[in-house]
Order: sequence, then C-alpha cells, then structure tokens
Amino acid sequence: MTPAPEPFAPPADGAAAIRRDLIRLGAAPADKATAIREAAQMLVAAGVCAPAYVDSMLKREAVANTFLGAGVAIPHGMVDDRALVHGNAVAVLQVPAGVTWNDGQTARLVVAIAARSDAHIAILRRLTRLLNDEARLAELTRTSRAEDIIRALSGEDLPATAAGEATDFAEGFDWTVDYPTGLHARPASVWADTARRFQARIRIRHGGEAADARNMIPLLQLGLKQGDSVRVSAEGADAARALQQMKAVMDRLGQEERAAAARAAERAAAPVAGWTPPADAGLVPVAGLPAAPGLAIGRVHVLAAGPITVPDRPVSLIEGGDTLHGALQLTREQLKVLADDTSRRLGAAEAKIFEAQAELLNDADLVTLACQLMVEGHGVAWSWHEAVERLAGRLAASDNPVLAARAADLRDVGRRVLLRIEPGLAQGGIGDLPEGPVILLAADLSPSDTAGLDTGKVIGLATAQGGPTSHTAILARTLGLPAMVAGGGALLDITPGTQVILDGQAGRLYVEPSDAALASARGWSDEQAALRARAAEERGLPARTTDGHTVEIGANVNRPDQVPLALDQGAEGVGLMRTEFLFLERDRTPDEDEQYAFYRDMAAALDGRPLIVRALDIGGDKQVAHLHLPHEENPFLGVRGARLLLRRPDLLEPQLRALYRAAREGAKLSIMFPMITSLGEVLELRRIADRIRADLDAPQVPLGIMVEVPSTAVQADVFAPHVDFFSIGTNDLTQYGLAIDRQHPDLAAEADSLHPAVLRLIRMTVEGAARAGRWVGVCGGIAGDPFGAALLSGLGVRELSMTPRDIPAVKARLRSLDHGALKALAEEALAAGTAADVRALEARLGA
Repeated sequence: MTPAPEPFAPPADGAAAIRRDLIRLGAAPADKATAIREAAQMLVAAGVCAPAYVDSMLKREAVANTFLGAGVAIPHGMVDDRALVHGNAVAVLQVPAGVTWNDGQTARLVVAIAARSDAHIAILRRLTRLLNDEARLAELTRTSRAEDIIRALSGEDLPATAAGEATDFAEGFDWTVDYPTGLHARPASVWADTARRFQARIRIRHGGEAADARNMIPLLQLGLKQGDSVRVSAEGADAARALQQMKAVMDRLGQEERAAAARAAERAAAPVAGWTPPADAGLVPVAGLPAAPGLAIGRVHVLAAGPITVPDRPVSLIEGGDTLHGALQLTREQLKVLADDTSRRLGAAEAKIFEAQAELLNDADLVTLACQLMVEGHGVAWSWHEAVERLAGRLAASDNPVLAARAADLRDVGRRVLLRIEPGLAQGGIGDLPEGPVILLAADLSPSDTAGLDTGKVIGLATAQGGPTSHTAILARTLGLPAMVAGGGALLDITPGTQVILDGQAGRLYVEPSDAALASARGWSDEQAALRARAAEERGLPARTTDGHTVEIGANVNRPDQVPLALDQGAEGVGLMRTEFLFLERDRTPDEDEQYAFYRDMAAALDGRPLIVRALDIGGDKQVAHLHLPHEENPFLGVRGARLLLRRPDLLEPQLRALYRAAREGAKLSIMFPMITSLGEVLELRRIADRIRADLDAPQVPLGIMVEVPSTAVQADVFAPHVDFFSIGTNDLTQYGLAIDRQHPDLAAEADSLHPAVLRLIRMTVEGAARAGRWVGVCGGIAGDPFGAALLSGLGVRELSMTPRDIPAVKARLRSLDHGALKALAEEALAAGTAADVRALEARLGA
C-alpha cells in the first residue's frame, strides 16, 4: 500500500521545501512531457500547487527551454500562473537512463519548481555550482538514496567556492537595488562601462555570490531584484573615486528606471478597446501572450529557421584571435549604425537595446571562454558559437523573466559576430518575405530582425517563444505591429497561406475564421481605421501658430521605406537624409549607380515633396572600416565631414554625380554639406558641385551647410552670401559649444541643447542668415521636443526636422501658441543663466 504523502507545510523561513516525498528515484518517463507531468504531479499531490499548474509547466516549456545543462532540467510554470502555487517547493525526478529534452540534450535530473516568490533562487544557484562538478552530478543520477539529493540541494557538501569569490575589498558601500525590474541589460551595461574606466578592481556582492563589475554577464547572473542588498567594494589606487562614481551612476539609473516604470505603468493603465469574436463563431484560438495591441487579418508566412551546423575548423590561435577580434569590431560598428538608425526611426529608448547588445561584446568571460575553446583545438566559429550558447543557456535558465529575456539579446549579437566569421551560415530570413502583406509566424525573432521588419510587407507578428517584456515585443509595439508571443510549437504547424485573425491585445491567433468572424473583425478594423484617419488628418495640418506664423516640418529619414511612416505622421518632406548609412550598412563603398538609384527612390517615395540630402558625414562617432581611414586620437576634432570630403574626391564626386542625376530626373532635392568650419571649404565644395552639375547638364539645386561648430554660427553672415540655406545640428553644436562629449556617460546629461549659450549661437545663425535673405532650419534633437520647437520658432528658425513619431506632438504644440509670445519667451531664454532656467520657462506656455 502506497503511504499517504506528507501534508504540505511551508517552511518557517520561506525557503523552497526539499522533502523526501518530493523525490522519485529510478524513474523512466517515455519523453520530456511525461517527465514534466510526473514531476509536477508530485507537487500537486503534496498540495503545493493546483492541478492546472501542470499545464502551466508544459506551456512554459513550449516557450522557453528549461534545460540547465549537464543533465539537469528545471521545468517551472508561467509567471502569470503563480496564483496556482500554494507554497514554495521543488520535486526531483531522477532518470538514470536519461530522457531526451531537446535535440542533443539529455536530462537525468528533472527538478520541477513551484514558487510564489523567489525562494527557489538559492536552489538554482546550487544547481549552477553543481554543474561544475560532473562527478558529483553523475553520483546523484545513480544514487539510490534520496538523502544524497536532499543534501546536495540543501547546500551541504557543495563544491567549494573559489577563494575570494564572495569576499569584499577594504573600501566599499552598501546599496539597495531600487530598479523596478531589477538589474537588467541596459543598467548593467552602464555599470560595467563605468567600472572599466578605473584601474581599481570593483566587486559587486549579493549574499554569497560576487561579480566583477567590469563584466556585464556576471552582473546579470547575480539575478538582482528590486529590494536586494549588495555590497560594492574596490581596491586600487583610484578605489575611492571609483566607488564614488559607481554610486552616483547606480543612483542616477535608479531615478531613470523608476521614471521609465512609471511611464510604462501609465501606458499600461490607459484604456484600450479590442475585438470580441462573435459568440457563435466557434473559433478556438492559438493562445499566447499579448505583446503589441492591434488586429491584423491576413494570410500567414511561416519563417522557417532550422538549426545551423557551425563548422569546427581549427586554425592557429593567432589567426583565430585576429579573426574573432575583427568580427567583434565590425559587429560593434554595425550595432552603432543600428542604434543610430533605430533612435531616429523609433526613439532613443529603443536604440538603447542595441547599445546594451554592443556592451555584451565587451564581456571578458564571453571572449575568454571562446579563446579557451580555441586553445583546446576548436575552430574560431565553433568556439564563438559554443561560448555564446553556454552563457545564453545560463541566462535563459534564470527564473527572473527580465534576465532570461536577455539570452535572446546575447544570441542575437552572437549571431551577428558568427556571420562575420562564417558568412555562409546565413539562412533565409526576414529579407526573403513574399511581396504581399503577411502575418509573420516564427519560433522567435531577434531584436535586430524585428527592428528591420518591412512594415509594408508584415502586418502582424506571432512567435512561438519569447515574452511580453522582450526587446522584440518592445520593438513590435514601437513599430505599431500587432504582436503575440509565447504561442507554443503549434503556431509553427499552421500551413503557410492560411488565413488568420491576429489579436495582439488579447494574445490570440484565430485560424481559418468563418465569414461572420471575418466580417466582425473587418468592421472593427474599419472603425479603428476611421479613428486613425481623423488623427492623420489633424497631423496633416500645418504647424501654423494662432497668429498665422507657419513653421515647415520635415522628418529625419534615411531610407525610402521609412518615408510612408513619416508622411503618415504629418511630415511635409524630409529635412535630413543621412547618406552615411549607405556606407555604414555594407562592407564596401556604394558606387555612383547604386547611390543614384537610392536617391531616385527616396525622391519617388516623397512624390514631389522636398528632400534635403546631407552629403557623406563620416568621422567622429561614425567610422567605416572599409574606407580604411587613418586612426585619430580625437576623431571629433579631426578629419570628418567636409574635411574628409575634400580630401577624398573618390567619395565626394560620385555622390554629387548621383545626386545631380537624380535632380535631372525630377527629384526635388537640396544638398547640404556637413561639419563646415571655414569659408574656404564652402567655396571649394560649391566649385566642385557646379562643375559636376555642368558636366551632367543638371538643374541647379539649393546648396546649404550644416552649422555644427560655434565658429560657423558666429560667422553666419560671412557664409550667407555663398549658401542657399543653413541647417543647425543642435546635437553637435551643443557638444562643441559646451565642450562636452555627448556620448560621455557622466557628462552627457549636461549637454543640454537648451543651454542659453547654445540658444545664442542659434540666434546668431538666424540673424547672420537673414542679412542675405537665407532661411535656417534645425535638424537636431531639440527640434522634436515640443517646448524646444516652440523656442526655436521664437528664435526665428523656419524649418524643423525630427524623428517621425515626434511630429504630431510638435505640430499640435505650435498650433496652440502665439508666435509673438514665443518671440518674447525666446528673449527671456537668451537672458537665462542655465539650461534649467530655460526649461523652467515651459510652465509659462501652459499645457
């Protein structure tokens, strides 16, 4: 007769219970699902969780691999189902013969977790340490004594911690994590970057675990949650200064994280409307998690992404090291481009996703592991891929959903490096979509794939894996794509071309809907479209103040496929096209014909609206490996912008020829030259442009210059007779005017473009231009700030260009104001003492 299970009684200290009746030795489940059910049923029988939690564990396995490594799997339920858990406990299923978990993964210890809180974290950490003791793990998979497993998971007889691992240095301070979502990738990257600027060794300790503050992945592996206490300590000549700076950075990030969480909560609490299927439609949805609201109706395209086989071709360590170094460097440059482009298309917050990804490439543990594998005799591609997978697997196994979601970032950036090493591993992906609009189904999408989706082809997105807090979900919301995540493997079994209804708000995909359901969904979509149309009509109104003054509004756009969004947001043209992206996004210099086709397509997308094209602006923070430019100690003060163009006619002249050819074909474009610092540069550039125009018999086009350095603003009246317009780049003008590197982690916040000194430089530009009847625009960051735009208008700026999604708010703000009042407000701003004083004037404008 089977003895009755011990009644469940939560431990007094709240730790996860490890009990004899929750350990089953010598099990032989037929497959992974059976193993999960057997382990979960022990928890149900013990009263730890409701029966429905068994299904929750199976659902979690469908969206995330819970194989920890070295024969250990840790199935657990969905975070949203914690209400089904009555207490904290784990059940252990010993499978001596092993059960296949996934391809190439065999589990011999299945540790099922039920936890209402984070009490099981200690067991996960013990398991992680056991992974380093293969002999001990092998004993646990064969033992006939449950006490051996209890002892191991209780922390007794664990492998010794490395000497000094969890000790503190002499100097330090205590700090409590006040980030609402804990320590995730973005703040961790700032911690690591700050620590690397000092010679001192800096250690972050949480309980018995410690991490080198210079390396992002060990920081993430601490699993720090809001409310956790840590000790930050340092040793070395500059230890005191390092600790002071670390605390300032950690505190500042706390303010930013809390503000971001408050904004997110406000957005989440905003009322939304959704579609309800007809009661008699008989639809059985594929259920997932909502990721981005909206309804999409269309046919599916299933993105097949089979496993890749990475070749293992050993080379000398020197050759392998050089190859890996070059691939890492090229990937960093690629991520800079992607971050910059994403910032301008989608916003600065979204761009930080890729800045954090770039920081992962600086992790010493990741690179060291890859090198260790090469030393063992493996090829560079195989070693890199294996290192990424090992570290990503550790992150994915975390029960912290924010931390686990960062595994996707590590794999995404790791894939970029891998394809630099082995380009032949590239598979068909988002670049091979059919022409018609589709709802894209995929196992998962990387953040960079999502950011690069062609919204003209993809109208919705559903993934089998992922989570609503992933970067992929964030980007889908920014792109305005209805999206669902965690739909499970059944999602990928849908036949390509099948008609579906995707409800991103509810996280449901309805397969082969009836005519009645389609009619209902289309009716709801039509209502939403009518609302959007009315909003678009208002965005299309000019930015005309209440007393009749009009400001032209353009968009900062880099590619033709970005134009429709800009126009939909109310752009009246493109005020800044950055041509350097043609060079940065490829491994070679585009020739004249390629550039001509690109400019022609951009003009066609604008359909007669104005297009201001900035000539190639390389240097400073934008470096291009294939141009083989010489190294400069201070590239921001070196050969960049116009200085480079005049030194490299092989870059300048093909670009000008391509632009004039597009103008000859009817493109309504203007050309402006970047980083102008002297009248001689303007005269020489105009001479070259006039010669090329005459050679091509092309029409004259306006030629303007960027105002990015104080000397050009001061001499605007000298330049004005020789140019047709000015465009102020307020980001660089602020950087050079205030002598602050706008990328400096400590000083960037002080580089405020509303500083009175910067505003005075803008006023000098406007007044100097007016003497020759020239107009002035602004294409820098403050143009997209409604208050900044209002001040610029008061200063006499006639054209503003910004990120497309900033346009509606800027136009609405300008339409609500009196230009005479703005001129008076601008005078007060010019007389202010600090940027804070200027920003305080916003209250004078009212809501």
